Amino acid sequence: MKESINKPAAPAAFTSIAQAQGLHLLPETFRYNETGLDFQVIHAQDVKQKNWILRLPRRPDVLPRAQNEHRVLQWLQGKLPVSVPDWQIFHESLIAYPRLAGTPVANIDMEQKCYVWNLEPENLPQAFITSLGEAVAALHTLDTEAAAQAGLKVYQPEQARQKLETQMLRVKKELGVAQPLWEQWQSWLRDDSFWPSHSSLVHGDLQAAHILTDENGKVNGFLDWTEAEVNDPAIDFVALLASFGEETTKTLLQAYEQAGGNVWPRMLEHIQQRLGAYGVNIGLFVLESGSEEYLPMAKTALGLDN
Repeated sequence: MKESINKPAAPAAFTSIAQAQGLHLLPETFRYNETGLDFQVIHAQDVKQKNWILRLPRRPDVLPRAQNEHRVLQWLQGKLPVSVPDWQIFHESLIAYPRLAGTPVANIDMEQKCYVWNLEPENLPQAFITSLGEAVAALHTLDTEAAAQAGLKVYQPEQARQKLETQMLRVKKELGVAQPLWEQWQSWLRDDSFWPSHSSLVHGDLQAAHILTDENGKVNGFLDWTEAEVNDPAIDFVALLASFGEETTKTLLQAYEQAGGNVWPRMLEHIQQRLGAYGVNIGLFVLESGSEEYLPMAKTALGLDN
């Protein structure tokens, strides 16, 4: 395993980088958020009392994905009905952008490894479901050819399936997968009726901590676009299904379809299958980050905890 780098950043180093870019931060205002697996996050103010978000890479392996995220965010500016970060500093040691308005649907408790909810997951406002469906539909109906021309990663439907199969094989080889789960994955991979005939630009990690809402529960921002690419649109519903359950996901898909999202007959079942393969994502994180901390979670998700 690679050594994981997870040390608090020295303020002097990145305040100097920010100052060189014309951003004069006040170190006494720094509030540290350690919940991110790939980036340490700091809330800060500048000398004009403007609020900023600072992101500091935890490991070298996150830098290529940060470069991808930068391209995505540059291309997305002004294209969605919700706000996205506007990176005004992009350096290998520091990313900085003005803080977006809104409150995350949930925060992450790192000690307990669970959500602390700001909206009640079992009593979500209709405004949340409608606006989330609209925002995801707007993202998924963006021009993928234009995205490709802007340098974004593009996986056509068959390529998306092949990519997932390659990831599954790597996880099986390097960590292992319980045989019944492996057989379930293979059956799903080979059944065309589950799979979409189109690809969409996806956020890639659309979970509660990355969705901002206003005081009425209306979605007004998406954070953390590290995994964004053109891929299977079902990807953006997996964490939502895990958090909110099947009935809310059905309602969300209706709002998504009404807003122009492309829904196919077995989309919900396909999302459920993707959730059942979530061990692939955790396994890949362990392999690519070198973090032993999440190995037990990966083994559980891969059916290897017995």
